[in-house]
Amino acid sequence: MSDSHDDIEGIRKAVDLFNSRRVDLVLHAGDLISPFTVKEFKRLNCKFRGVFGNNDGERYGLNEKFSEIGTELKDFIELEHRGLKICVYHGTYEAIVNALVEGNRYDVVVRGHTHRTGVIKKNKTILINPGEVCGYLTGKKTVAIMDTKKMEVEVYEI
Repeated sequence: MSDSHDDIEGIRKAVDLFNSRRVDLVLHAGDLISPFTVKEFKRLNCKFRGVFGNNDGERYGLNEKFSEIGTELKDFIELEHRGLKICVYHGTYEAIVNALVEGNRYDVVVRGHTHRTGVIKKNKTILINPGEVCGYLTGKKTVAIMDTKKMEVEVYEI
């Protein structure tokens, strides 16, 4: 998920979808905006990891609140999950996104920022942009769920 921009209703719907689908890890690609949004993320039945976006100005407050669910937000994260090398970056700089994808270092690159959904496979790397939870720019509130066994990504409108 990405670009929730304080949309509590969108976050609530995303959390409900993730819980109903029994997702075991939620990644947020930035622009959470306010620390109070953690209240909805606390309802997740899985781990949550995220990065800062270009609009996340209250970084100290965000980290203080999200530490309550065991998360430290950073500008960029790398992790291994179910045998996959994954990185999450908001996507503010396209050249960095392109380098992450073309470097073949990661199986999955998750990015946000553009508010537009997209799933692109290049060489061995899948680039996922889940769109925007807030729906402010496109009029569609979206998230993506990846089946790590089939290596398939489905975008859901929430």
